[in-house]
Amino acid sequence: MKRPVRLRDFIEDGNGWLYAVSTYDNEKRVGCLLRYIPDEQGERVRSDGRRYHKLDFEEAFDLIARTKPAYADMVQRVPLEDIQYVLKPEEQIGAICARNPKVRKLVTLFSLPSGTIGCTGSLLCRLENERSDIDLVVYGDHWFSAQQQLKMAIAHGTISDLSETMWHTVYEKRKPSVPFETFLLHEVRKWNRGEIEGTYFDLLFTRSYENLTGVPSCRGTVLGKRHIEATVTDASLSFDSPAIYEVDHEDISKVLSFTHTYAGQALKGEVIEAKGVCEQQGSERWLVIGTSRIAPGEFIISRSLMEQPSPQI
Repeated sequence: MKRPVRLRDFIEDGNGWLYAVSTYDNEKRVGCLLRYIPDEQGERVRSDGRRYHKLDFEEAFDLIARTKPAYADMVQRVPLEDIQYVLKPEEQIGAICARNPKVRKLVTLFSLPSGTIGCTGSLLCRLENERSDIDLVVYGDHWFSAQQQLKMAIAHGTISDLSETMWHTVYEKRKPSVPFETFLLHEVRKWNRGEIEGTYFDLLFTRSYENLTGVPSCRGTVLGKRHIEATVTDASLSFDSPAIYEVDHEDISKVLSFTHTYAGQALKGEVIEAKGVCEQQGSERWLVIGTSRIAPGEFIISRSLMEQPSPQI
């Protein structure tokens, strides 16, 4: 049976353009972001010798608007009939491990059932270079097992935690609207990244095939900017994309983050401070963080964490 397209897959259209899937609601048109296009002068070279150019966020949206306006939306929306190939991280992990010793070593550190771990990004597309990060994907509740295994591996020295230099690199790349010290305080307890032989890697969450429904798929009615404090009542999908926090608040029922910076930012029972855009979604009001790529002035922080004694970092 053909599996549905889901978050962190890649798709290829008839022009050989490669898109990173960024949504779960892909029944008719796949929500994605254009990442690589064939280019004879491109800086990335696939194993078969074909060259590609990697597009940044603005470049991708501009190219789509000029050449494929039917795909233009909040993300790119590619009709199913325009898709030539689907690349699935969990199906390609064996081939990736076979050619990349760092990925192979990293994957062997996790005790997970077959089909629950994969690798996305440039490695999935066979377009990695010597500077490429490793984007591991773990599916469903197995992600939380992987998180604990990673924590233990770092504690035992099998995997390296991020160096101070790398933490600053991540901070500069993400450009969050919080000070570095606040960013680091939240990040060090997430246990979703590390370094292997000098290469940075992420541990990314994606829902299992059995849990793809009920995912936010479109913008609601924008009601304006809001700045709230609320108690988190459910953080089980806080590492998803978007990250979802159900909260106890007088009129906001969920806080969502579309930027990876604020995934896993707070635990159940913690009080958060959040600033973003309030949207009416049916009978509910949601606070959305990450309404643009960098989302200046938008953030989620755990007040409960901030008020604890500072840990040793």
